[in-house]
Amino acid sequence: MLPKATLEERKKQEAKRKGKLKTVAGKLLKATASGKEASEVKAGGEDVAGNLLKMATSRKGAEGETPAEETICGFIEQGKFFEACDRIYDLEHSGNDGVGKSESLYTLLAEQMWSVVGEVLSGNGRMLLEPLQSVGESLKWKKQKEAEWLGSVQEVESVSTWSPNFWRKDLEEKLIQYMTAQIPLFISSSNTDETALKQHLSQLETRFLPSLEHRSGVFKEAGLLITYTHCCHASLSSHLSTLTDSNHFSFSQCLLVYEWGLKMYKSGRETCLRLRQKPQHSLSLGVQCLMWIILKTEEKLLAVAQKEVGKALKEAFDIGKPPCADAAVIQILREKTEAAWRVSESLSEKVEAVCLEECLRFLESYENEVRSFLQLDGRSGICSSLRILENCCILRTIWHKLTYICSASTDQDVKVNGSLDRMEDEITEHFLQTVTSKVKGTLKEHFKKCGSGFDHILESLKQSFLAFGKKKTDMYEALVKAVNTIIITEYVQALLTTSRKPSSVQRRRIVSKIEEDHRMLQTVFKECLGPAAGPLKDPIKAILELIQASDAEGMKIALLPILKEFPDLRKEHLSAVLDIKDSLSREDRAALLKAFHDNCRESETEANLLFGDVEVKPRKYGLCGCLCC
Repeated sequence: MLPKATLEERKKQEAKRKGKLKTVAGKLLKATASGKEASEVKAGGEDVAGNLLKMATSRKGAEGETPAEETICGFIEQGKFFEACDRIYDLEHSGNDGVGKSESLYTLLAEQMWSVVGEVLSGNGRMLLEPLQSVGESLKWKKQKEAEWLGSVQEVESVSTWSPNFWRKDLEEKLIQYMTAQIPLFISSSNTDETALKQHLSQLETRFLPSLEHRSGVFKEAGLLITYTHCCHASLSSHLSTLTDSNHFSFSQCLLVYEWGLKMYKSGRETCLRLRQKPQHSLSLGVQCLMWIILKTEEKLLAVAQKEVGKALKEAFDIGKPPCADAAVIQILREKTEAAWRVSESLSEKVEAVCLEECLRFLESYENEVRSFLQLDGRSGICSSLRILENCCILRTIWHKLTYICSASTDQDVKVNGSLDRMEDEITEHFLQTVTSKVKGTLKEHFKKCGSGFDHILESLKQSFLAFGKKKTDMYEALVKAVNTIIITEYVQALLTTSRKPSSVQRRRIVSKIEEDHRMLQTVFKECLGPAAGPLKDPIKAILELIQASDAEGMKIALLPILKEFPDLRKEHLSAVLDIKDSLSREDRAALLKAFHDNCRESETEANLLFGDVEVKPRKYGLCGCLCC
């Protein structure tokens, strides 16, 4: 803020202002002169004030009185703007090109009024109080004339283009431009730099607003306090809005601005934003301004909270990356709601609602992403499928915990659980189909050659299951058991459809491979399920016992569990198993097949009782009506 001007400085400023006015007035009179008067004004270098007097003397000699333009310029020069308004208005309605001359004079008048306002803002308020008061009176005069014009049907069209109609807007632009220039710069190193923001808000409160308050007195005396206060509001609101609208502004920074506005509102420290004399209409402008700042900042705060929560969820649940810990996401949500709670309970409730809505929005987009993955993935995404299933478990946990932090509605809860159920069902089906396809392809030549890759598939499944973070869920155990069933089923099918009549060397190699595969399967699935898991179905063990039985009676006993596991087993399948067995006489083979034939229907009935929920595809029956023929 500039120091008070000395008397000498005041004289210099007055001389400078008058010189500028004379220059503008000279140009104006030159522009409005006509005929001989215009030819008497030289193009440059001649004293403008002399031209003004010469032209005025010429008119005075001709008309016997002081020209209206000279009188008006005199009032403008003296800072008597209100008096100049009346004279210009009279000239405007006098005819004889009065409208054209009046527009130029209005322009000159406005320029000088804003010049006075600028000097007052620069620190010369007391010296220019009277001219500033005249500015206030001129604006009142404009409002009165505007009302008169609007009351006249003939004048309604011209009021919108009337030059004084823009004075208040021009004055507001001048004030806002000055006030904005006085706002301290905000320099922040990052969107987490709360210290710099706190310091900036403190500067607004202790330096910027008090400096505007200091100058408000002279504007009040001039009758311009309402306009001045409005511009204070506009400059401050615009600045805070620009701050919070920045893409780099974080939730915590927006919360600081919100808290600052709320503190200013509650404390009543409105500085220049508070009218000294309470107006007759509703709330004071200061309260309205602060409420506007609080509401706008709240809007931005909620938008940033929504953006940050959405970003955190998207980064945490990327299909192509390992799943995250649910605690990390919950922490982000908890921090926002707790920070808002420390400021205002109502704000906390709004932040909670925004977080819940963003979770629902993300879940909807994630479900669409999963569907796209299922369409494009084909049968290659075992690992990705398990990641998605684990993400569903984590999302379910997050939602469950979030409902304890926030107040979720029943509709929201139903919507979330329904979406998660759908995703889990679709991904589980896709995963099991993928496993089936890979295992079936690998086992196709498994018993015919070495190195089919079956062991690699088992190792890959084991590593994928062990990497699954939610092993203590029912879904995980059911998934592992389902994969075990698929592998066992495909393995037995591959064994039963192996080539007939293998050589003795081939038979021993097949038996050895079955034993090795059986040990590997048991090890893999016990490791995946853990020691607490119950026993798994093990038909491969029964087949080994059948093959390794020493006599026909032992083979008959070993045959029963096979029939239970495979109720649609046919005679040719049993023959394939018997073909693998070494040293089986023709009589023992025939006796075993007869026993199978005799027990076929009984075994089928027993199996159906045991596995009633398993759909058995219809088979072609032989002459005796059983499946074995």
